[in-house]
Amino acid sequence: MFTRSDLFRPTYLKTLCHAYGLVPSKQYGQHYLTTAAPINQMIAAAALSKDDTVIEIGPGFGILTLALAERVKKIIAFEIEKKLQPYWEEKMKEYPNVEMVWGNALSRLQTTDYRLRTTDDGQTRDTQDRSLSTVVCSPYKVLANLPYQITSNVLRLFLESDHKPEQMVLMVQKEVAERICAKPGDMSLLAVSVQYYGAPTVIAQVPRGNFWPEPRVDSTVIVIKTFKHLNIQTLADRKFFRVVKAGFAHKRKQLWRNLASGLGLDGALVKQVLREIVGDEKVRAEELAVEEWRRLAQAVSAV
Repeated sequence: MFTRSDLFRPTYLKTLCHAYGLVPSKQYGQHYLTTAAPINQMIAAAALSKDDTVIEIGPGFGILTLALAERVKKIIAFEIEKKLQPYWEEKMKEYPNVEMVWGNALSRLQTTDYRLRTTDDGQTRDTQDRSLSTVVCSPYKVLANLPYQITSNVLRLFLESDHKPEQMVLMVQKEVAERICAKPGDMSLLAVSVQYYGAPTVIAQVPRGNFWPEPRVDSTVIVIKTFKHLNIQTLADRKFFRVVKAGFAHKRKQLWRNLASGLGLDGALVKQVLREIVGDEKVRAEELAVEEWRRLAQAVSAV
C-alpha cells in the first residue's frame, strides 16, 4: 500500500519513473527529495490554514503537494511533464482539492486568459478559462521546489503581478538564495528586485545529497513575505526599476557613470544627488540598500 513516505525512497522513485517512462530531466531540473525535513520546514514556514489556496510549480510525484493537500483548501499545481497525467488522475481522486495545470508554468501564468490580476475594487477578475478561475483568488501563497533555471523568472512573475501572494516559500539553488538575501555591499539586481517587494529570509539549507538524482549544487529554503502596501504595479515601480537596471548595467563602473550614460543625465548632477542621498559620489550599485535606491529613483526621476 502506498504511503507518502515511499516518495522519499530512491528505489520507489526509480520504480515510478520506469512505470511512467520518465528519465529525470536536467532540462526541467527534475531532482527528487529523499528526506522529509525540508518539506516539513517549508510547511511550517508557510503558516498554512484550511482556508489557504496554494500555487505550486513543478510538483513531480507530489512529495510536497500531497503533504499540502491535507492542510489547505485548494492547491493549483503547474506541471510541465505530461507523462505524469495518468499518475495525477489517480491521485486527484483521493485528493480532490488538488488541481493540475499542464504545461509550462511561466507561459500559462502569463496567458491572456489567466493572469494574477485584480480589479480596481480589489476583487479578482473572472477568467475565460474556467478550469483556472480558482487560481486567481485572494489571498494565496506560493510553495515550490523550483527548477533552478526558472527561479528568477518565477520570482519576477509573482512579485511584479497586480495580485501578489501573501508569501512565497521556495527551495532554490543556494547561490541564488544568497543573492536574494544579500545585504548592502553585495546587492544585485535580483536582490533589489526581490527586496523591493518583500522581505526574504533563509529557513533551511538542503545539501545536494538529499536529492535523487544528486544535483551539482546545494539548495536553500527561503521565505519571501510580500509587503502588503504594494499590490498594484504603478508608474513609480516602473521608474524605480528603470533607474535600478541602469545602475547595475556595468558592474565595474561607479554608479554615477552607469546612471548618467544609461538615463542620459548630466554626470555632475548625478554625483550631486548621490552625495545628498548616500554621502558618496563614487559609490557602486551593489553598496546601496533598497531604501536608498527608492530615494535615488525619486530624485533622478524628478530631474
